[in-house]
Amino acid sequence: MVTKLPKVDVVTVGVGWAGGIVAAELSKAGYQVVGLERGGEKATEDFLHAHDHLKYEQRQEVMQKLTNNTITIRNNLQMTALPVRSEMNYTIGTGVGGGGSHWAAQTHRYFPYDFEIRSKTIERYGGEKIPKDMTIQDWGITYDELEPYYDKFEKMAGISGEEDPLAAKRSNPYPNPPLKRTPAMKLFHDAAEKLGYHPYVIPGGNMSQTYTNPDGETLNACHYCSFCSGNGCEIGAKSDPVVTVVPTALKTGNFELRTYAYVKRVIYDGDKATGVLYVDTQTGEEFEQPAELVALTSFTLNNVRLLLLSNIGVPYNPETGEGVIGKNYTDHHNYLGATGFFNEEKFNLYVGSGILGETFSDFVADNFDHSDVDFIHGGQVEIRQLGLSPIVNNNVPSGTPMWGKEFKKQSLFYFNRTPLVMTQKASLPWKQHYLDLDPTYNDDHGDPLLRVTLDYTDQDRNLNKFLTGKCAEVLKEMGADIIEEHVMPDHFSGAANSEHSGGGAIMGADPETSALNNYLQMWDMNNLFVCGSNAFPHFGAANPTLTMGALTYRATEGMIKYLQEGDGLLVKAKSTKQNS
Repeated sequence: MVTKLPKVDVVTVGVGWAGGIVAAELSKAGYQVVGLERGGEKATEDFLHAHDHLKYEQRQEVMQKLTNNTITIRNNLQMTALPVRSEMNYTIGTGVGGGGSHWAAQTHRYFPYDFEIRSKTIERYGGEKIPKDMTIQDWGITYDELEPYYDKFEKMAGISGEEDPLAAKRSNPYPNPPLKRTPAMKLFHDAAEKLGYHPYVIPGGNMSQTYTNPDGETLNACHYCSFCSGNGCEIGAKSDPVVTVVPTALKTGNFELRTYAYVKRVIYDGDKATGVLYVDTQTGEEFEQPAELVALTSFTLNNVRLLLLSNIGVPYNPETGEGVIGKNYTDHHNYLGATGFFNEEKFNLYVGSGILGETFSDFVADNFDHSDVDFIHGGQVEIRQLGLSPIVNNNVPSGTPMWGKEFKKQSLFYFNRTPLVMTQKASLPWKQHYLDLDPTYNDDHGDPLLRVTLDYTDQDRNLNKFLTGKCAEVLKEMGADIIEEHVMPDHFSGAANSEHSGGGAIMGADPETSALNNYLQMWDMNNLFVCGSNAFPHFGAANPTLTMGALTYRATEGMIKYLQEGDGLLVKAKSTKQNS
């Protein structure tokens, strides 16, 4: 029996970055908000004296367990998808804060090119530059329209940063100065400059100094302890919903947080969402939470799965190209580059944080002429100093035995002599890459798992070859004695371990080719907003959280306008032939 609860103004499904932003902004505006989170609560105190690489990096303590709910993966339509069972291959955050509690906190803005990728590519190179079956489309919003919301997220999260010399204009500088430049970063910086590139310190949510954000939440200065990415921060020095937007929402008295609340369906009547159905995973009781407005604010894959399970929107058909739910799935599926082995230089690679590093954007977006290369867009070249963990990292030159005396000797010698120069590349959508419900496998509630169909393309291979060559070029200039470029696998293996998944319920200007308008409002159900990287028509080169957060801040303005003015779409749909 389902217990029907009193109606509220807003219910969010998930309380990570997106859910926390919605909760904070709507509760500050005076609306009653209920946040449903399938996991438990978290606090900085939970991670005190918990510097444990085995617990967090190997056993994935803060991640969703895959025994009762996972995804299935295949490379093409002819294959049978199989469930992902290794938590090293599919790391999805759970509990309050979600991925925002264990993220690395890198926060690059996307480039103006990203938001108008199809139009700008055709304008400069002609339509023939876009491969057959690549389904890039404009986002229905421009960089200039989104810039104020980038600024708002950066101030809320206290981003520490140094401005990218090649970036688009900013309305304000970063709220905090950049993190410290280590000797390895300095070596990278000098080498990149000698090669004619434009290096700068990576921006992100590790505090370079104690900072109080506009909502009055205080974050502490980073200790560079290395227990950052994959870990919660014990001193509150990393931007995290748990220490920013969630407490802001709770302080209003208008926000109720419910944990261990697993949402099974969006409930609706005709073209109006009326609430959600959820189960208390500790008691097994089912509840209906009615709401005037429903916001899906969980991880990309869960948002899309919930739409499919609820029969909202038209599922995407990869054979005809029709439909929108599941379309344009992308993933930051490899972080290849090159490893440099130094015989004379020695670095303290134990020191680090999730974002500590240098990068340059000379090969991102359309910052260079693509006329003579066989790909579009590009990627960052960067050195990261995350803090090497002895369990995970043990780089030795190729040809070294994998055990025994020689292995031990080389391991000890090279442990602090092997900086990695890596790439993070744009991931572009294809007609054959999509999300749908698996016809065979179910979760422990009896609902179909989400099926991912994805593989590498020539675009990925050509871009990877180009950028790993640039990584090797930088390492050579840095003085590495041995340089080993990383080899890209033949096929996508299902290692969706970056938690960078995008698409599936994308934004745009045309309901025929998108699920959401540029307020992340469903075309088909105007009191349903879907906030997450699912809205991205493609993945830019950088981490998604900043762009997702900026879009969510803009969406909250739309939600408030909707609640104030009543029924209707916030923007008008228009048919765009260029996106067909």
